[in-house]
Amino acid sequence: MLEPVYQADVVIVGAGVAGLAAAHRLTSAGVTTVVLEAAHCVGGRMSTEKIDGFRLDRIGQLLSTSYPELRLTQGLDGLVLQPFAPGVLVHSEGRHHRAGAPPAGGGAGGARGALNAVRALASAPRATSAPRTGNGTPGTRPTGPRIARPRAAGPRSAGPRSGAPLGSTVDQARLGAALARIAATPVERLLARPELPAGHALLARGLPARTIDGFVRPLLAALLCDPELTTSSRCADLALRAFASGRLCLPEGGAEALPELLARALPPGTVHTGVRATSVSTTSVTTAEHGEFRCAAVLLATDAHAAAELLPGLRVPDFHPVTVVHHTTDEPPSTGASLLLDADRRGPVAHTAVVSQVDPSRAPAGRALVSSTVLGAPPADIDGAVRAHLARLYGTSTARWETLAVHHTARAVPAMRPPYDLRKPVRLLAGLYVCGDHRDTSTVQGALHSGHRAATAVLADLGAGPMHIADPLPTAA
Repeated sequence: MLEPVYQADVVIVGAGVAGLAAAHRLTSAGVTTVVLEAAHCVGGRMSTEKIDGFRLDRIGQLLSTSYPELRLTQGLDGLVLQPFAPGVLVHSEGRHHRAGAPPAGGGAGGARGALNAVRALASAPRATSAPRTGNGTPGTRPTGPRIARPRAAGPRSAGPRSGAPLGSTVDQARLGAALARIAATPVERLLARPELPAGHALLARGLPARTIDGFVRPLLAALLCDPELTTSSRCADLALRAFASGRLCLPEGGAEALPELLARALPPGTVHTGVRATSVSTTSVTTAEHGEFRCAAVLLATDAHAAAELLPGLRVPDFHPVTVVHHTTDEPPSTGASLLLDADRRGPVAHTAVVSQVDPSRAPAGRALVSSTVLGAPPADIDGAVRAHLARLYGTSTARWETLAVHHTARAVPAMRPPYDLRKPVRLLAGLYVCGDHRDTSTVQGALHSGHRAATAVLADLGAGPMHIADPLPTAA
């Protein structure tokens, strides 16, 4: 038998960061909101597994201190960001060189000082004259964040293996100038550029092939999970702008810290886990556990596949598969808190880091946590292939490293191939809305921003003030 009917102004299906961000916006406007999550914890793909004192992210998405939604989203005042070392460390032809770091004393690579707390970011002036875009920078508000040696979809040169070793003074100067230009370019101008696959656009703009293959390609592989540079050039430009304007970082305590903070900051009784929606309409959500929830509006905040199951006909994008392999050792590599990229592409690992050097809370005392990301279809012997590749990248034996977990996510990051609509509608029709990183950019910033866009659309349609008093939700038997 179905449970009795319960009512709320808005029912949000899905407790990922997009749905939770929307819930904050709605509840702060006085709209009674219920968030239903099929899993037994919030966060969706931003989940963290705990094993023997280690905190292991399932996907390990990178954040940037330049994401304004991290300081504009209610409930994230307590989030602590742990920054990587400035720039990135690039492995090319058996050697390391640092790229993309700001010049001494500051610069385009990030602010000075400890960029490790969102409350510090919140103290910065907020832009009031220009609304946010899907990439999180001031601009026009939208209407509506592989296997070894994969073949490139776009043009590819000999890359860093031609001429002098990558990382020379000329290379650094050329890269620094390119990053400074993109950091200073208004978002409107970036979005007005002709749209091409990122690899073709970078070559068409005259960026040297060695810079593309030796830095931009591995960086976008880390930021957008796209080593083939098939992403829309506009989305790639926004990702590069975010990198050039801030510092890459991780949330302290694991990826789950962000959604858990959002959930805890909502009014008690707002979020209900273990409740699976089976059908939706403009005025109700039917669940397997509690029957029908009647409401004035429904917001789908699930991943694209789950949303399409509830709304047949909703477009589902392609996805970039991601596999994260976690190792531990008592003798950490000497790379410190750097994000290490592979420009040679001679193994399955796209990027890796000793994440316990970035965020010590992710590993018990005396142990190091090394997390490595494989893009595309993983090799059959993934642990052996990853260990061999990491030995070359870090220049040390990995034979005694202990494997903690291998997390494979087939639908990890929505692809953003051209033509790509950065302003996908969040309002399907009056009373039915959708949000998530598949509606904006495929980043945490994009997910948060899409939640805010959807909440704004809901509020515009509902008008001011709540219409129902929410009844308490009983515990499912």
